[in-house]
Amino acid sequence: MIHIFKKGLNDNTLLLLHGTGGNEIDMLDFGKKIDSDANILSVRGNVQQDHLTRFFRRIEIGIFDIEDLIYRTNELYDFLIEASIKYGFDKDKVIAVGYSNGANIATNMLLQIANSLKGAILFRPMVPRKGIEVPDLSNVNVFIGAGLYDEICTKEVSIQLKNILSKANANVNLEFVQSTHRLTFSEIIKANQWYKEHFK
Repeated sequence: MIHIFKKGLNDNTLLLLHGTGGNEIDMLDFGKKIDSDANILSVRGNVQQDHLTRFFRRIEIGIFDIEDLIYRTNELYDFLIEASIKYGFDKDKVIAVGYSNGANIATNMLLQIANSLKGAILFRPMVPRKGIEVPDLSNVNVFIGAGLYDEICTKEVSIQLKNILSKANANVNLEFVQSTHRLTFSEIIKANQWYKEHFK
């Protein structure tokens, strides 16, 4: 997978996952604001749909191609393992930082693959799959940044995702901001503060 890796000063690695139409550069500044001393692994999605780069295909807005989602989640996780060997970072200290489509594949990794991530910062995630058996997420910390006026990821969807993760024993912090699907500076600051409490 096309990516950027930057060696950091501590043992944590931020897995940066862009939104629809983005690339491996988009999330670099967000990563620095979360933890400027962490390793950075910023990845570009492998899917092109409607001339836009994505991590997995969708049928329409809010409706995912589940078969492709499962396949691409495994593909991303396999790449993460390969990268940890190549670059020498601890695979057990990876925190995903994803926005929109990137947040959705990070969420699905938590739901699909046991012990895949130490934690996740998810901006505008949805519930990628329903009615599946979720691995035990004890000791996994998750921050969800949700927009009160988000027309794609509604308040109800955000609460539903929190409940799914919490039921699997994850420690989830859901933060609502006065915004739509767009990210705000205030929630980056909140995510940074949350991160310091759990990973530093």
